[in-house]
Parts: sequence; C-alpha cells; structure tokens
Amino acid sequence: MENSDSRSISEIESEQQASTKEAVSLAKNLELDREVLAEFAVLLDKFTPILISIKDNEKLMDRPPVQKAVGSIEKELSRAKDLIEGACSRPPIKQIEVVTQELGRSLGLVLFASIDASTEVKQSIAALHRELMNVKFDTSFTPSPSPSLSPGPSPCANHGPGPNKESGFVSEQDSFINEIEEEKISLSIDDVVRHLKCGNDEEFRLALLVLGDLIRDQVIVKEWINDEDIIPILFNRLGSSKPHNRLTTIQILRILALENDENKDKMTDAVCLSVLVKSLARDADEGREAVGLLSELSDISAIRRRIGRIQGCIVMLVTMLNGNDRTASQDAAKLLAALSSNPQNVLHMAEAGYFKPLVHCLKEGSDKSKILMATAVSRMELTDLCRASLGEDGAVEPLVRMFKSGKLEARLAALNALQNLSNLTENIKRLISSGIVVPLLQLLFSVTSVLMILREPASAILARIAQSATILVKQDVAQQMLSLLNLSSPVIQYHLLQALNSIASHSSASKVRRKMKENCAVQLILPFLTESNTNTRTAALNLLHTLSKDSPEEFMEQLGESYLSKIVSIISSPESESEKAAAIGILSNLPVGNKKSTEALKKLHFLPILISLMSSGASSSTTWLEESISGILIRFTVPSDKKLQLFAAERGVIPILVKLLSSESSVAKSRAATSLAHLSQNSLALQKSRKSRWICLPPSADTFCQVHDGYCIIKSTFCLVKAGAVPPLIQILEGKDREADEAALNALATLLQDEIGESGSLYIAKTSGVQAIIRALESGTVKAQEKALWMLERIFRIEEHRSQYGESAQVVLIDLAQNGDPRLKSTIARVLAQLELLQAQSSYF
Repeated sequence: MENSDSRSISEIESEQQASTKEAVSLAKNLELDREVLAEFAVLLDKFTPILISIKDNEKLMDRPPVQKAVGSIEKELSRAKDLIEGACSRPPIKQIEVVTQELGRSLGLVLFASIDASTEVKQSIAALHRELMNVKFDTSFTPSPSPSLSPGPSPCANHGPGPNKESGFVSEQDSFINEIEEEKISLSIDDVVRHLKCGNDEEFRLALLVLGDLIRDQVIVKEWINDEDIIPILFNRLGSSKPHNRLTTIQILRILALENDENKDKMTDAVCLSVLVKSLARDADEGREAVGLLSELSDISAIRRRIGRIQGCIVMLVTMLNGNDRTASQDAAKLLAALSSNPQNVLHMAEAGYFKPLVHCLKEGSDKSKILMATAVSRMELTDLCRASLGEDGAVEPLVRMFKSGKLEARLAALNALQNLSNLTENIKRLISSGIVVPLLQLLFSVTSVLMILREPASAILARIAQSATILVKQDVAQQMLSLLNLSSPVIQYHLLQALNSIASHSSASKVRRKMKENCAVQLILPFLTESNTNTRTAALNLLHTLSKDSPEEFMEQLGESYLSKIVSIISSPESESEKAAAIGILSNLPVGNKKSTEALKKLHFLPILISLMSSGASSSTTWLEESISGILIRFTVPSDKKLQLFAAERGVIPILVKLLSSESSVAKSRAATSLAHLSQNSLALQKSRKSRWICLPPSADTFCQVHDGYCIIKSTFCLVKAGAVPPLIQILEGKDREADEAALNALATLLQDEIGESGSLYIAKTSGVQAIIRALESGTVKAQEKALWMLERIFRIEEHRSQYGESAQVVLIDLAQNGDPRLKSTIARVLAQLELLQAQSSYF
C-alpha cells in the first residue's frame, strides 16, 4: 500500500469502499458455509455509509489521527478479503472473529478522532463499533454477542494464536475492555473536561483514559490543552486521587512535558512540584513515574531551584538512587546531577549519605565552594559507613591538597574535615599514602603565629595516623613528636601523647620503644602525671604503661619513689576508671622480685587501696583493670615470704583472688590462680603450727578442714577449701578457654601434696574435679598436660578412683601416648600401669 500522505483522502476512501464491496462479493459467492460468510458480509456492508459520511467532512479528514485510523480500516479490510479468498472446505471461524474485532478497534480510533463530527455520525460509528467488538460466531455460524462454543479449527486454515482454556467464550477481561471502550466512546470532549475537573473517582479515571488516548493519537492540540487549563487541573487532582488515578495522571503529565517547553513551564509552580514530590514516597510504579517527570523537568532552572527547597525531596531521591529499581535509580541520578549545580543541594545530598557531588566540588569547585564543602564535612556527625563512602569516593586526596597549598581558611577547613574522616582505619591508610605526615610535623614545628590555629587539628590527625603500623616506615617520627611535647599547648600535648602511645604499642615497634627510652622518654613524660587535665594525664599514663613492659628493672629505676607515690595517689583518688587502669598497669609491670618497690608500696598502703577498689566492683566492666590488679597481687603472695603472704591475707586479698577466678579475662584468671597456688603451698605448714595455740580455746567446728585434717582459717592458713576456691578452679578447667588451665592445675595440685594426697584426691573427686583434669589432659598445653598427669597419678592411687574414672581416662591416655609430646610418655606409662593397662616394667615407652 502506498503511503497515505501521498494520496488524497478521497482516493483512500474510494479504495476502501472498493475493498469493502470486493470482500462482500467474495463472501456471498463462495460455496462455503454461506450463513457465516453472509453474516460477515452484512457487517462489512455497514462500513460503506460510515466511510462516506467521514469523507464528506473535510475538516475532519484534515486531521492526521483520522487519516491514521482510516488507514487501519483499509488494512483490516484487505485482511478480510485475503481471509475469504483463502478459505477451504470450512471457513476459519476464529480468524473471522479476530478480523471482525480488529475492524472494530480501528473504527474506535476513528471515533476518538471524530471530535468535530455530528452527533448522528458519531452514534452510527459507535453502534457499528459495539457490534463488531461483541461479535461471536456460534456453531450454526450466526453472529452472536453472547458466549457460545466455537467449532474446531479448520485443518487447512492459516491459524493465529490458539484459543485459551475457555475457548469459545468471550473472556471476562475482553468483556471488561469492551465495556471500557464503550464508556470512553460515549464521552464527548466536554464530558472529558468536566470529569477531569470535578468528576468522582470513576469518572475521573475514565476521563484520564480518554485524555490519554486523545493525546497519544494527536487528536487534541496544545491550544486546547492551554485553553482548558488541563495541566493545572491534573495537578490539582493529583494530591487527592486514588493510587491508580495518580499513576495515570503522572503518566499523562510526562507525555505533555515531552511535547513542548510551554507545557513544562506550566509545571513550575511550587505547589505542583510539592504534590509531585510526595509521589516519590508512594508505591514503586508511582514513584518511578514521578521521578521520571521531575527528571524531565529539571532542565528548567526555576524548577531545579524549587525542587531542592522541597522538604524531604533530596532524601527520597537518594533513597531511590540506592534502590533496586534501575529505571527509577537512573532518573534519580540524573535529577540529583541537575540539582548539584546548587551548593546547598549538594550539602543536603551529603546529609542524606550521597557524597559524590560533594567530592566533585572538592575536586573541581571554586575555592569558595571547596571551603564550604570541607567545612560541612568537618561539622557532620558521620558514621563509619559515611566515612568509608567519602573515602571511597575520593574525598581525602583533594582535602590533603587543600591543606598543603591552600590559604589559611582553606587549610583550616581541610584539616578539620580530615580530622573527622581520620576516625576510620581505611582513611588513615589514604592519609599516609597521600603524603600528609611530613607536612603535619612541619606545621607543628612552625613558630609562625598565624599558623597556630592549625596545630591542634594537625596533632589530632597525627594521633589517628599513629594507630596504623604503616607510620613506622617514617623515620624518627616518634623522636620528632617527643621533641615537640614541651613546646606545645595542652591539647596538642594530649594528641602527641596519644600518637606516641599508638606508635609504641605496635607489635613491631620494639626498636622504636628502645630508642624512645634512650632519648629519655620516661623522664620527659613523668612530669605529665602532675597535670591537672585528666585527658593529658591519662594519655601520659598509657604511654608509660606501654614503655614499662620492656626492661622493667630499668623502668623502676627511672620511676623513683616520688612518682611511684604519685601513681598510687592517682589510683586512690576518685578519677576515671581508664586512668586508674593505666596506673595499675604500670605497677603490674614492675619486677615481682624487687623488694624495694614492694616495701615502698606497703608504706604507701597500696594493698588496702587495691582491695577496696576490687571490692567496690569498680573493675566489673574493665578486663584490663582486672588483669593489672591480679598481676600486682602476685607480688604480695610469693611463696618464699610467708610474712608478706600473711600481710596480704590479713588485708583480705584471698576473697579478691577467688573473685578474679570468675573474670572474663583468661589473663586475670591465670594470675589469680597463680597467687592462690603460692598461698596454698604454705597452708599445710601453717595449719600444723597453729595446733598448739588452740589447746586452751577449742576452735569452731566450721573451721575444720577435711583435706588438711585440722582447723583452717582463711587469713592465717590460706586454705583453698575454706576460701571456696576449688569450684571456680575446676570451672576454669571445664570452660572453653585453655589459657588458664596450667595455673588452675597448679593451684589444685597443692591439695595433693604427699601428706594430704589421699584426702585431697577424695575432695577433688567429690567436687567433680577428676573429669575436669582429664579434660585438661586431652586439650591443654604440654605444661598443663604434665601437671594433669602428675595429679592423675596421685588420684589413681585410690582404687575407688581407678574404678570410677579409669575408663574415661584411658582413652585420652592412649591417644596421648600415640600422638602426644614425647616428654609425656614416661608419666603416661606409669598412669596406664596404675590402670593395669600396661606392665610397670614395660619397655613400650
């Protein structure tokens, strides 16, 4: 068929009339099921008067939509002709129905486009349209609008798509579509406008559908859109409509916005945009259409300004940007890019967690814009996720460049921003790789007064950078910081002390620590213990604690009694727990065998202070404090000094040690068990020495100890049984952590000394300790296994214990004999011999 644009409407109409007559003639002359084809011919005959009436309306025929519609009719008539010519012994009933309904749809397009046609013509078109859309050929081949079974397909027909499950019946969906089309056809253009303005939900829905068809088919012109105020009407109804109507409304507005800029200009009203922004937060389809429309409008500067000011708009756009809907995400990205021309919008985006526009401003913006963005970063309450996002988007590098080469205001803004970002480990690595360390140190050494304001954030950044071991590759950084300590303000001193402690704490920093001590670091830091500022004093204590771990004897000499007294006073004062922990940590690192320091601590009444601190529960949430206290108590429980042990026991140290056995820290548990073992080693001797004193005054029955076979008092005989230490010691062996096993076994082993071996074995068995010892034998360290074997050898001297526990022990023993440490084999052999699983003189081992 030739292009309709190259022919006159009269030619088109004439051709269609000829096609109609030819199809009718073929239908009447075929010797095939004449009833079906005759009815089909009757329907086709009805096109002729309608086509003539359309042809006579010149104004109507000038419309491109009308030309398009009649072109569709011509195509369907040609299909009807081909269908009839190709029919064989039976007519293709289903295909005839399809062609008939397609003719009806094409006629519907004519109806939509015939706004200026007379009422009579429109009614004629509408009547034929309904008849065509409802046609159904039943088994007797008569057209019927009601459902009926259709015959089987012709084997020689050119079939279209096969029928659905309800073949032969008009589907419910088709019926619904036909009903809507009929309702749409019945609306005049005036009805459409009226229903858009004030129709109920259903009327508004129908009017939207008709309006959409009219716009898509180019039936209406922009003058009509303007004259009828269609765009303001649609925005007015948008806020109060039901969801499906809102979606259709936005879709129509998008079509209008794409047609011309004049339509876009009518959408710039702030109220209209606010209503549209609300749709961003509604269901996915509506939000997708809304962001699409806003994106299309964003090329207008007035709209960009107003969108950015609408509360919550940028937050919703960022949410859509990060959502799963690709189309919505792309439109949100486009809109955010358009809005980012305004610095205030960029800041709002950053507050919503979208930092790329801000980073772009840091890289490419004006000096003023860079300062604005850097200042914003410095003031934001950033989460680690936000810091990571800023770092990944590339914020660190341009900020470092600002600090290195900018003016004073830019340098300050950049440093403050970097200080905020440096709270994240990944950003610390970026700072170091950007080469900021040397410029920071140079700044701290500067005596230029104008630069003083930069030194505090610079020192804070250095403190953060020092947390990374990477800083150790920078030669003499620690020495340079030490030299700055006495030249700085209290805030800078605090940050430098933090930095030095971080550097010295790295596992690979032993050489740095040694060099710091050689450069008199301890003597330089000790005076900070008298600082009134708690933060500075705590930072100094933490650094001293770190330095005290190496060469404790040397450190003790540098500390001296005066500063030892100061540290004790800090522990006894109502200061922060972290400060006390650091101070106690220093004392826990002092050599245990240094009697001079022990005597000094006794004179300072340190032990009662320590016990009071533990008794008050101050350490309940600080494992570091518990570890330090338990370390110090070992000094007061060395087994070679019974007087010192008695001094400690009389001041209540044993209940504190028992309490520490239940600490969450394995180190604290191990140290407490070690102290209890030291004390228990002397229990038997102390118990004997007190027998003669109780002749005149009989002791209480509660003090009798079945293990020591005498009367025991905690403060004088240090008895583990009376102290209640045995159950928590066994609990350590039953737990998952193996670090404290050896110390716990050493403490329990003191109950198996030769003179009390049998009673001690019975007591350990009574408190379910044997199975716990076997467990330690199975999975403990070699030293713990050695001690467990030593204990089992004594426990299995009792027949009852061999009988009760031998079977469970032998499995572990045999496995250990085959796969364990060779040093254990001789002891394993003796225990297996006890269990009569191996001859005592066996050479197996």
